[in-house]
Amino acid sequence: MGRQGQTAPRSTSPSRTKFRTRAGAHRGRKAEDGCLPDRYRLTETTSGGYKQRTEWNVRDSDGTVIFTLAEKLTGGSLKTMQFAQRAGRPVIHLNPTFPDPAQSLAEFVERHGIRSLNVAGSRASKEPGVYHFVQRILDEAFA
Repeated sequence: MGRQGQTAPRSTSPSRTKFRTRAGAHRGRKAEDGCLPDRYRLTETTSGGYKQRTEWNVRDSDGTVIFTLAEKLTGGSLKTMQFAQRAGRPVIHLNPTFPDPAQSLAEFVERHGIRSLNVAGSRASKEPGVYHFVQRILDEAFA
């Protein structure tokens, strides 16, 4: 199973060993905290904007999980949901209010036969703690 999306390249999650990392990156491999190292196998977009990278990650995956700490999607997370719905791709939004987000994710992946999962969601600078939430759920769902 492949993992894609903004959280994939930086993940140190033990579940990462079960996944092939593949993702789109902005031209120049730019990230909020600098440039992504060359060791990550990323396909650079032709533009420096988030929209193209988000669309490519949705397009190039079998399904998308969007992680936020908030119940309501906004900004880029909302755009990701809209891209997935327009493309007819399976998509699920997980947040801490779900009774069992890890089980929900595992069932989503199984139900849709997902082999390449786009992992998307809020930035840690906008939602402190989201990185640890993502890591915990991925570990529990796929360990």
